[in-house]
Amino acid sequence: MKESVAQKKYDPGASDTEIKIGNFAPYSGPVSSYSVIAKTEAAYFKKINAEGGINRRKINFISYDDSYSPPKAIEQARKLVESDEVLLIFQPIGTQSNSAIQKYMNAKKVPQLFVGSGATKFGDPTKFPWTMGWMPNYQSEGRIYARYILEHFPNAKIAVFWQNDDSGKDQFKGLRDGLGDKASMIVADKSYEVTDPSIDSQIVTLRDSGADTFFSWAAPKGSAQAIKKVGELGWKPRFFLANVSTSVASVLKPAGLQNAKDIISSAYLKDSSDPAWKDDPGANAWRSFMDQYYPEGDKTDWNTIYGYAAAQTMVQVLKQCGDDLTRENVMRQAANLRDFSSEMLLPGIKINTSQTDFFPIEQMQLMKFDGEAWHVFGDVLSGDVGGHPGQ
Repeated sequence: MKESVAQKKYDPGASDTEIKIGNFAPYSGPVSSYSVIAKTEAAYFKKINAEGGINRRKINFISYDDSYSPPKAIEQARKLVESDEVLLIFQPIGTQSNSAIQKYMNAKKVPQLFVGSGATKFGDPTKFPWTMGWMPNYQSEGRIYARYILEHFPNAKIAVFWQNDDSGKDQFKGLRDGLGDKASMIVADKSYEVTDPSIDSQIVTLRDSGADTFFSWAAPKGSAQAIKKVGELGWKPRFFLANVSTSVASVLKPAGLQNAKDIISSAYLKDSSDPAWKDDPGANAWRSFMDQYYPEGDKTDWNTIYGYAAAQTMVQVLKQCGDDLTRENVMRQAANLRDFSSEMLLPGIKINTSQTDFFPIEQMQLMKFDGEAWHVFGDVLSGDVGGHPGQ
């Protein structure tokens, strides 16, 4: 007797011909430069559809503006789930916006998948089984910098400029925890609100602290302002910059490339400005995608690489789902990624998840800006925060 063909299973948002994916991003407001991520993802799904879709199903990507405002994020998430009836929400951007919808998404049992934030709270399968991050979490990033400082600059005096929200607090905690009993190396810190028109007074205060090492943990606009002000003051600290703000196009150019020289940050994705990837097959595939599907996109904008790699991860999960396009199976497959790699992840960095590990990317490599391009150096490092948040 022949085995019967496995039944197709669908939840709202999936059918024989379509997979409906929801998203919101800040197309307007203080961090609108991040909207490039959603635009790149939309372009990538267009490419997938042009090539026949996923298991013959086309992706219908519905993306709304939340202006980086939590109340608006709640409104857009409800619209996507209740009116558009999407199968899942993919890569919604921003720590505060995702914090605002997390309980709702889990109550509705709709995947909040590959969240566009590195806050550790988005990797807690026990409390929030329908929410999963994607990028390295902010605490890991802070620990990686701390390891580097302890090894190379054990007598550093550190000043920290941080965004007054969960992302800034998370990064700061990672740095402090990573420094351990040497946390007293932090001699000053100042926070800012993402809506602040100017951050000059905070930077002046941090310079006056006598620190020789400076951390900027801010969104792109705040980081660009900080780099520019440090340059204007003629202050020459060792400068560490949050990974989310390393875009040459949207941060370093507006700040003045001369002011950004010698800044250190961390990477898990290839940077298009680095000549090392000039003839790299993966980078070439990304370039031809940009030329064909997102020609108006800026290839020096790191957000295009991020959006491309995140979309590839989403496509991999949907491929693994086969004909079982239920929300439950989407989460099951998202928690079953084994050594998956986008062509734009740095060599040696792999995506791995399990039922108890909702942090897909946990490795990074340090990099330095030479005034024109970023160059990675040293080994691939893990900043594993150990255990899981909430424990």
